[in-house]
Amino acid sequence: MADDETKAAYRTAYEDWQAKLAELHKLLLHGERIPPIQIKGLLNRESRAKRNYDRARLALLGIEEEEMPDEEEAEE
Repeated sequence: MADDETKAAYRTAYEDWQAKLAELHKLLLHGERIPPIQIKGLLNRESRAKRNYDRARLALLGIEEEEMPDEEEAEE
């Protein structure tokens, strides 16, 4: 079973990602309009929050994170 610190990190990452995802859904699903320059920031924030959540989830599950090769390395 995961320790309290790992559980807290997971909860924090999950809640942060859900908040960022809700903001993105306002734009994509509910038609909220925002300036184009803010769309890029919104997408970046949600993407970073999702990556943080994924890392926290793997830690909670006790799974080591696999490193993804760079695109250039994958092409070789």
